[in-house]
Order: sequence, then C-alpha cells, then structure tokens
Amino acid sequence: MILDAISSSAGTSTAATDRAGIADNFDTFLQILTTQLKNQNPLEPLDTNEFTAQLVQFSQVEQQIKQNDNLEAIAKLSAATAATNAVGFIGKRVSVSTAQASLANGGATWHYDASAASDSALFTIRDSGGSIVWTGTQKITEGKSDFAWNGRNTDGVEQPAGDYTLTIEATDSNSKAVSIGLSADTVIDGVDFSGDEPLLMAGNSTLSLADITRIYSQ
Repeated sequence: MILDAISSSAGTSTAATDRAGIADNFDTFLQILTTQLKNQNPLEPLDTNEFTAQLVQFSQVEQQIKQNDNLEAIAKLSAATAATNAVGFIGKRVSVSTAQASLANGGATWHYDASAASDSALFTIRDSGGSIVWTGTQKITEGKSDFAWNGRNTDGVEQPAGDYTLTIEATDSNSKAVSIGLSADTVIDGVDFSGDEPLLMAGNSTLSLADITRIYSQ
C-alpha cells in the first residue's frame, strides 16, 4: 500500500519532509486511482472500500504531523520562557534548598524547618574539605527558624571565606529523630545555557529553578 512507504520513513524524517512526502504520494495515489477507474471492467467494478480507507489514513497521518508541529512549537516557546525567567534571576538574592552557605563578611546564615521541637539539637559546621570547624547545641522549636554563624571555629578563631556545610541532629520529647530541612541565601550571578534547561549560577555552584525556595526584592 502507498501509505506503508510513508509510515516506514516517518520516524527519521522532519515534519516538513514528511508533509512533502505525503503530498507526493497522495498525487501518485490519485493518478493510480484515476487510471484504474478509467480502465475498470464495467461488469466487475473496482471495490472502492480500500481507496476510501487509504484516504482516511492519509488524513490521519497528516493530522499527526500537524500535532507534532504544534508540540514542537510549544516546546520551543516553553524553552524560551524558561530562558527569559532564568535571566531575570541575575543579581537577585534567593534562598536555595541546600545545607551549604558561603561565609562572607564575617558571617553565614542558614534557614531551617524542624518537624518538631527539641531541647538539645546538635549543630555541626564543616568546611569544604569536610573537616569540622564548629559544633554547638541549642534548643529549637517546631517550624521555621534561622541560624547565624559568626565565622569562628569552636576555639574562637576566625575562619577564611568560603563554602561551609551545616548539619543539625535532634530528637523530640519521645526520642524520635526530628526531620530538619535546610536552606541558605545566595546571589545569582549568571545563567548556564549549555544543557537541556537553563541553570542558575551562584559563584562556583549551579542551581535549577526548582532548588529556589524564596526570592528577595533586594
């Protein structure tokens, strides 16, 4: 059948090529149909059911190609919108779902969200090499709070600027582990378009739009 030739090439052709192929094959189909109708035996007329079925299939394939065109257009529009949105983050201060914060100007701040209160939560700060620089315990309440670090280690020695990681371990009044989500603030200074989706850049880190939990006006 004529349509078989179209179907076998549809997977590897572009929409424009497919559409041109359909037009060519449809013209050929009509020429064959016209010739056979002219030369048919009046006593044994051709069965038009197959031709009708072919016409329906031609229409279905053309509709599928049009749908693919629409999907491609939507995908391009979505990508352009995502790129525009990403560029709009440059220069903005945002909160990101991460345990890592940058020590700058003598301090670093994290935000945490505790599932329950605890009378003695253990806070541990590690440097970029994984070494512990500060530990301490304090009472925490259920819900969202901030933790500010003055940039000094347990002995009171000022630490160099850089990225530091906070962990918080706590148990509730029933000795069950408390779930604690962490986030930290950073400033977006660029956008990376090299991948399938734009990634925000903050210093040496790259972030997806899904990582952002809060955007500040200043």
